[in-house]
Amino acid sequence: MFCFTAIIQKFGNKGEKTGWTYVNIPKDLLIKLKLKDKKAFRLRGLIDDVKFEKMSTYPMGDGEFIFAINADLRKKIKKKEGAKVILKFEIDKSAPLISKELMDCLKEDAVALKQFQLQLASHQNYYHRYIESAKTPATKAGRIVHTIEAMHKKMSYGEMIRGLKQK
Repeated sequence: MFCFTAIIQKFGNKGEKTGWTYVNIPKDLLIKLKLKDKKAFRLRGLIDDVKFEKMSTYPMGDGEFIFAINADLRKKIKKKEGAKVILKFEIDKSAPLISKELMDCLKEDAVALKQFQLQLASHQNYYHRYIESAKTPATKAGRIVHTIEAMHKKMSYGEMIRGLKQK
């Protein structure tokens, strides 16, 4: 496992990443990972002794990557922007999480399916994780509806979530 200590940061106005909380992955660790390309990759491990898996990294250009810390993970570690965290990780080679219910619904809506397929794989994962993290069937159904509506409006995941918060 790889390990590093970092300070949690937060993007201001940065397009689709606006408001994201993240840590930078040190370049020396990226070299040790021997990445064959500059695309996103998934991690599993611990952040301050809280387990995570299937979490994506994001390329930022010039060979730099960030690890986004979503709201659920921030709540579990009880930390926010400016706090120090210890990240222990390895590359997660397991299959990505897929919401069967979402895919079944998308198959019935050609417009939404086409827009969903245009999303980067890492962005498709946001939607799958959003839906599969629902605690009740009613919440899951509502999240599927949100996703399909977002596809019709050609919204990114971040745009959809920000739009829902404004309601």
